[in-house]
This record gives sequence, structure tokens and C-alpha cells, in this order.
Amino acid sequence: MSQKTVSSYLLVLCTCPDRETALGLARRLVDDRVAACVNVVDGLTSVYRGKEGLEEDPEALMLIKTDARRYRDLEEAIVRDHPYELPEVIAVRIERGLEEYLAWITGSTDASGGQ
Repeated sequence: MSQKTVSSYLLVLCTCPDRETALGLARRLVDDRVAACVNVVDGLTSVYRGKEGLEEDPEALMLIKTDARRYRDLEEAIVRDHPYELPEVIAVRIERGLEEYLAWITGSTDASGGQ
């Protein structure tokens, strides 16, 4: 598989205030075909600088797999539906992966609904 093809896939990180919020958002992202798969990892603690200074909160992390061509739509959906004023949305290029799995990501995020 060529580097160009492989780098067209992204792993997007996004935290939510709790598991239920993350699951609801994950379902919408997959249903809207902007994400092929979302893993929800519960039980995280985030330490960050907020409006009140140093803050520490429990969160759930979404690991979102998508095709880079769908990134803008994914980002817009997260911003639209996320409860945070400023949600974490960080995309990391997938450098390598099982060819069949990467092809599945492309099919699952095909905006026309094809697979």
C-alpha cells in the first residue's frame, strides 16, 4: 500500500465529560458516516488549565477512525453536537495498518452510503 493511501486515514482524539455523552456522540458520528469506528475509553482523568486555573476532571476518550476526506465533516459534527464550549479535536495520521481494515474505513465513511 502506498504512503499516500495510508496517510489518507486519521485517528481523531476527542474527550467527553462522561461515557454516556461519548457513546451518544459516537453513535451519531458513525451513523452520519463521518467515522468508521469510535472506541470509547472510560475512566480517564484530565488535568488542564481552565478558566478557574488548574482543573482536574473525569472524562471519557473517543478514539475515532476516519478517512481524511471526511475530516471537515467530522470536525463540524463534533463541534455542533459536543457539550464543551471548546472540544478537544486532535487528528493524527495513521501511518500503517491492515490493508483490509483501512479499506473498510474508506467504505464505512463513504458519504454516498456505499461500501
